[in-house]
Amino acid sequence: MHERQRVPATTPWSAMVGYSRAVRVGGHVYVAGTGSLNDDGTVEHPRDAYAQARRACEVIVDALKQVGAGAEHVVRTRIYLRRPEDWIEVGSAHDEFFGEARPVTTMVTVTGFLHPAIMVEIEAEAEL
Repeated sequence: MHERQRVPATTPWSAMVGYSRAVRVGGHVYVAGTGSLNDDGTVEHPRDAYAQARRACEVIVDALKQVGAGAEHVVRTRIYLRRPEDWIEVGSAHDEFFGEARPVTTMVTVTGFLHPAIMVEIEAEAEL
């Protein structure tokens, strides 16, 4: 049985919902859906999908580092968009962080997020 390493999520509701930002089990790392949120739950860069995607990727890479991984270890991402017309800007931000790794990815639109200012959320999985 592999030990679990957890990176805590810092939003006010993470303890209530019971989730971590990232979990490493053996050589597998799973990063939860990540938006452009501050620790107090406010949204950074409202109405700017590119900036939100960049911030989400920064948070993901930071979480990976905390469990001994990096962007180069990412093998899968899932991108959730509020508006399909933002796909190029969000894809650009994704490429800046994960372009060298070339993970498999899925990009889908959703009808909405829990907070109306969130434009994008990104999940990641890494393999060490």
